[in-house]
Amino acid sequence: MKKIIWLLVLWWMAFTACSPKGTPPAGPVVLSHAGKDASCPYITKDGEGRTVISWVEKDSTADTGMMCYAVSNDNGYTFSDPVKIETTAGVYPHAENLPKLLFRPDGGVIALFGVEQHDPRNKYAGKVMYAVSADSGRTWGEAQSLVTDAAGYDQRYFDMALLPDGEAAAIWLDNRKDTKAEGSTLYWAVTAGGKGFQAAKPIAQTVCQCCRTRLYVAGNGDVHVAYRDIINDSIRDMVHQVSVDGGRSFSEPVRISADNWVVNGCPHTGPALTANKHGLHFAWFTMGGGQGVFYAGSTDNGKTYTQKESLSKAPMAKHPQIVTIPDDRVVIVWDEPVKWQGNFRSRVGIAIKSPEGQTITSRALTADSVYAAYPVAGALDGNTVLVAYTRKGEIVYERVSI
Repeated sequence: MKKIIWLLVLWWMAFTACSPKGTPPAGPVVLSHAGKDASCPYITKDGEGRTVISWVEKDSTADTGMMCYAVSNDNGYTFSDPVKIETTAGVYPHAENLPKLLFRPDGGVIALFGVEQHDPRNKYAGKVMYAVSADSGRTWGEAQSLVTDAAGYDQRYFDMALLPDGEAAAIWLDNRKDTKAEGSTLYWAVTAGGKGFQAAKPIAQTVCQCCRTRLYVAGNGDVHVAYRDIINDSIRDMVHQVSVDGGRSFSEPVRISADNWVVNGCPHTGPALTANKHGLHFAWFTMGGGQGVFYAGSTDNGKTYTQKESLSKAPMAKHPQIVTIPDDRVVIVWDEPVKWQGNFRSRVGIAIKSPEGQTITSRALTADSVYAAYPVAGALDGNTVLVAYTRKGEIVYERVSI
């Protein structure tokens, strides 16, 4: 009998050790190092299709930090120990100016991030840097400036995406412009093999100076950009442009929604964009024609858009992120203020939409008692998304069944 019991114990130990996918973590899991101030989560895929979360860590008394990342080998149930990217030391953590990783099919990895510029022409100026690994992240080259033109002293609010040919494209806001109108210029550049980003060129002007930009490459190779434009020197609404020739030319900007939001300031919350077989899907924050996070879709590649739809009952819901999952449903996450026991907190909201854009469900993801902000989402499979966010100086993630 004792032998049978012992064999059963050994069998159970082996079964539980080999079956992590059968027992998902209960609730959010802390990913960042203990004792560090962590922020800026970002979700992507590596060259093998594994889910990767990156973020920034710093000492609580420091202004700058370093990028870290972790890789999941079991579809988002667990992640590797965090890996530091030493050559990103000095990154300035800013969840709108979000540091990002891009994995190329040839094993190369690019880390794109912002630092302080310390330029006498603008004491608040920033600079976009990038570091490259040629061996899947095992070693990294020294960080280098995205812009080498001496006239470009302020760059920020960047995005990066993989092109069909395996090269990486980047967009960013830049001080260089040839108009007296308010706003920054949106620049575009593409890597050229091992030579880094080359042939930078402006593709839009009068862009809101401190809202994040969005670069998205659709399955058919079309390149989409979205940003908050400054229209007629006063209206700050979201616009979209598309390139059907790999970035050589872009269409004229078209407003996603005529919110007509007149504001003399920077909202610090940019657009989110994804696509599926039914078209384009956008989410954004505005205080024009309503307040909060809204959604609109386009079935004609951005020429026209559906009437905007409010996603949250909270009037100041902000910072939306959006992703398409394998069955073509669309998932949107955001943060929103909430009052708990007399104090204001922030919680994460989530909406699930059908492939055509109809809302299936919309609800709070995190408890009102914690402060959860700046969520990001990544597709795991047709029934699950991974959501990561900042919680009290920690990066946490959770698998969400949809």
